[in-house]
Amino acid sequence: GGAPAAVQMEVAVDVKIGLLLGSRGLVMRAQREGRAVDAGPMLDLAERAEAAGLDSVWVGDSLVSKPRLEPVAAMAAIAARTSRVRIGTAVMLPAIRSLVPLAHSLATVDVLSGGRIVLAMGVGGAFTPEQAQDFAAAGIDPKTRAGRLTEMVRAMRMLWTEEHVSFDGKHVQLDDVTLYPRPVQPGGIPMLLATHYRTGSEAQALRAARHGDGIMGISDSPDEFAQTIAKVEELARAEGRDPAKLERVYYMTVNIDDDAARAQADADDFLMAYYGVRHWAERWGPWGPANAVVDRMQAFADAGARELVVRFASWDQQAQWARFEAEVLPALRQA
Repeated sequence: GGAPAAVQMEVAVDVKIGLLLGSRGLVMRAQREGRAVDAGPMLDLAERAEAAGLDSVWVGDSLVSKPRLEPVAAMAAIAARTSRVRIGTAVMLPAIRSLVPLAHSLATVDVLSGGRIVLAMGVGGAFTPEQAQDFAAAGIDPKTRAGRLTEMVRAMRMLWTEEHVSFDGKHVQLDDVTLYPRPVQPGGIPMLLATHYRTGSEAQALRAARHGDGIMGISDSPDEFAQTIAKVEELARAEGRDPAKLERVYYMTVNIDDDAARAQADADDFLMAYYGVRHWAERWGPWGPANAVVDRMQAFADAGARELVVRFASWDQQAQWARFEAEVLPALRQA
């Protein structure tokens, strides 16, 4: 069932596959080694992912709390080095930015990429004190972040598709604004919203059902992700939208190593440096051999994911990619 597998990659699991290009890791390594950041390895990996037949590549987002490359500029560089893959954010925080300049930057990078941009957006995950620093640095009250996100998604869609846009929101005010260039993609750039339902809170699910082009899960188990999908689809139907048109993407974090203990140690070291806390660590994985990664990917596909974005929790992204390409991709492609 579900959408047909992408032509260039006939996978047994019937899902599209994306790769998270870790710009955070580039900055961490440069800091650790006392040198300037080199983006070369990230851009090389984007090329390698496209050559291997992947469907998409993704970059993360944070301002000062977890230093990394700014995502829109990074997407433009990736667009220049690739020709086919979709290029996404996982997950962008629009609320720390100013609306109209952001809409302009995103429309521009959609033009530069020939219409290949996709945006997964959120309010800031677990929202640790570290994440609050991003809002403080941007001069935004973090208490407004959910409302700002909702209004920004609505207003950006209007700016990308209409002229003389006026918007009178609590957080966003526009008075007769017409923005060009338009994104290449008809209807604007797809906006997926980070969503989980395991807490029983309908707020995220309702935001996605009303305003999103789909959802991205990050911390759900396969069963929980299936529940999240069901809830969003039910709410979308109630809003008069076609649930079949919603994208369903799951972002997973893995470490591939035949020695599970070594995989765990590498992942732990990387994620502690990355986040400074162990949030979600027990929900992520697997850390271990390729077949465990394949099985987990199959489980998320069976739960209803139509695209899986894979992030490597490792200091050696190139080595992880080599194993993924050699051991995981062929297993997924066996129809």
